[in-house]
Amino acid sequence: MSGKIGKAAYRPVGVLLGLAAGAVAGAIFRQVWKVTAGDGEAPSATDEDRGWGEVLAAAALQGAIFSAVRAAVDRGGAVGVRRLTGHWPD
Repeated sequence: MSGKIGKAAYRPVGVLLGLAAGAVAGAIFRQVWKVTAGDGEAPSATDEDRGWGEVLAAAALQGAIFSAVRAAVDRGGAVGVRRLTGHWPD
């Protein structure tokens, strides 16, 4: 029963945190790309003027940043739910 309480309490928190994580990860990626590539905008996969290496490097960096931010936000949310409910979300 305790797992169900934690999971139910975490569900709305997780949705909101997921949205926030996406926004934060996007902002971090744009700043990191600007500093590392010296370019204002990261290339899209269909950008004809950019090479394979640059496109794939941008995608890998974006994925790594998103995953790390999402994991940190999910973990923080789970810890917060445990503090509020006394139960860890499953």
